[in-house]
Amino acid sequence: MHDARRRNLLGVLVALTMRPDGRHASAQAAYPNRTIRIIAPVLPGGGVDLVARTIADRLGRALGQSIVVENQSGGGGIVGSLAVARAAPDGYTLMVGYVGTHGTNPAVRKLPYDALKDFTPIAMVGGTPNILIVPPTLPVNTLRELVQYARANPGKLSYGSAGPGTLTHLAMEQFKVEADLDVVHIPYRGIGPAITDILGGQTQALFPGLAAALPHIRAGKMRPLAVTGQQRHRLVPDVPTFDELGYKGFDGVQWYGIVGPANLPAPIVKLLSDEINKLLVNDELRERLSGEALEPMPMSPDEFARYMRDDIAKWTRVAKERNISIVD
Repeated sequence: MHDARRRNLLGVLVALTMRPDGRHASAQAAYPNRTIRIIAPVLPGGGVDLVARTIADRLGRALGQSIVVENQSGGGGIVGSLAVARAAPDGYTLMVGYVGTHGTNPAVRKLPYDALKDFTPIAMVGGTPNILIVPPTLPVNTLRELVQYARANPGKLSYGSAGPGTLTHLAMEQFKVEADLDVVHIPYRGIGPAITDILGGQTQALFPGLAAALPHIRAGKMRPLAVTGQQRHRLVPDVPTFDELGYKGFDGVQWYGIVGPANLPAPIVKLLSDEINKLLVNDELRERLSGEALEPMPMSPDEFARYMRDDIAKWTRVAKERNISIVD
């Protein structure tokens, strides 16, 4: 393992120290030879921050170089994303790209950058499903019963979201189309207040990430009806997927990955991707990620790029169909 890592580092050194005429430039170009920073485009806490710090710690040890995390929040991830898009493509500024920055934001907002062309996908880290929950006071026990109840009471039920244009909003709008439901959207400033109000009975449904819902499900305060994703989640094995229940296309998850600025040199991308994918099979790291109900999703850079393109396309279709557009 150590020999393979040395060969990877040597390959990056050789590639980065070659001049256009084929001769070697200064060995100072070796990568990495100084501190790397990973931008977390959110406030401290939550899945994005957890992924940033977990990867920074372990990747830094693997590379033998310090990696620091900088939280640059604002604009639903736009502030941090713009900083990375404008950074030098030298491998020393990376970012945790996630479903918000490289999935739903491009679908509903006019951004000061191109979420695909201005970034280099490096490695997918992991994802967690969204889970449709209702309060126990609502007289439904299954997804089918919820659909029947909502159809019998058009416009009388409401659902919360973490805010307009977020995954919790778009996923529910997707379901409303598929199930032909008239349910009122109540947007909140973050998932915390949305959970508070569904617990208090102000709303009747919510489509949060599993990590946010799990404590309330385990306490019996929320009833789970279905999860997104291609298979059931190990933490809620009794909860069926939407696909099992006949609703196709609900395979999206709240995903997190590592990206860099556009035009990142291929040897650097390969080194970082290889090392991160090695980390994802480590039991200790998997246990750490499980704190946010995250399951590793190792991919090559090309696979990650396709995943992002498909995710943006999917949420763009939903946003257009539901006429959802956010003007900042």
